[in-house]
Amino acid sequence: MKPKSQIVNIPVYEPGKPIEEVKRELGLSEVIKLASNENPYGASPRVKEAVLAELDNISLYPDGGAVELTAEVARFLGVEPGQIIFGCGSDEVIALICRAFLVSGDETIMADQTFSVYKSNADIEGAVSIEVPLVDGKHDLEAMLAKLSSKTKIVWICNPNNPTGTILSETELTGFLDQVPSNVMVVLDEAYFEYVTDLSYPDGSKLLSQYPNLVVLRTFSKIYGMASLRIGYGVAQPEVIQLINRVREPFNTTRAAQAAAKAALGDQEYVANCRIANAEGIKQLQAEFNRLGLDYFPAHGNFIMVNVRKPAVEMFQSLLQKGIIVRAGFGKYPNHVRVTVGSEEQNKAFIHALEQVLSEDKAQVQ
Repeated sequence: MKPKSQIVNIPVYEPGKPIEEVKRELGLSEVIKLASNENPYGASPRVKEAVLAELDNISLYPDGGAVELTAEVARFLGVEPGQIIFGCGSDEVIALICRAFLVSGDETIMADQTFSVYKSNADIEGAVSIEVPLVDGKHDLEAMLAKLSSKTKIVWICNPNNPTGTILSETELTGFLDQVPSNVMVVLDEAYFEYVTDLSYPDGSKLLSQYPNLVVLRTFSKIYGMASLRIGYGVAQPEVIQLINRVREPFNTTRAAQAAAKAALGDQEYVANCRIANAEGIKQLQAEFNRLGLDYFPAHGNFIMVNVRKPAVEMFQSLLQKGIIVRAGFGKYPNHVRVTVGSEEQNKAFIHALEQVLSEDKAQVQ
């Protein structure tokens, strides 16, 4: 069988290494995973109650339109229900956008080190991905504007950017949006929106009425602690959502995920507590990196990208041997690892292991 020519060279997405696999391979009893930006505090107790209540309905198909959840999210954001679409994580919404709007030969613009799913899905549709280098780990909006052409269909902005963790301010973002032609879609990925404490950071959902070509992505995987349930959403103008819905598979989110998302949305006190704990964790890790003399990008999500002064793949393996899983393999930053902000105890364990590896490397050089 002959596949589409454009998919032959697309790399398979590699998720963070599972804890169970590391324990089995290395014979470890304790492993800490700080690779996939999961919430170390888990989901709200209300989420667990909602999932348990759905166990009696396993034999029933979910609501294909997620009507109740849509109404709740619309009310929460202050938008109309027709402006929302749900997916199996916001990843699926990205794929649906590409399926609905990109054809072979179209151009799409993104940063050169950002969430890889933008490029892979554009490649699947035969579009040309134009990657613009980050500057100090941050989107270079002027350079992205300079790449716009008559072939440009979509521009992708990840804010905070994954993996660097940097943000664009509202002034920077709106200044950019003011210059993008109205026929070019701008997808603003706010997967880590709820973690940001910087007051200059924009709320993309509040910009939708001003910029009809804007699509905002959010997820329940990160601060809401529901990564395994796979549910995220997009918000845009109703006519855009209608088009995306035409390529969405029926029943793409489960009953349990929909019920859990409603419960999670209703517990904003839990979200606020996770945000506070995460901010403290960032301070904890940054203080330790400063002590160790390691450079890092400003962190605004629930992760930090730090320069470990050696090939990141080697640091990954060294930390793995000590039961700590981080993320490496960022081509533009070969000496950086991305570490999820864990609990205070998890962060301490990571720093202890990191310091051991750095000391061992120093001893070998001497």
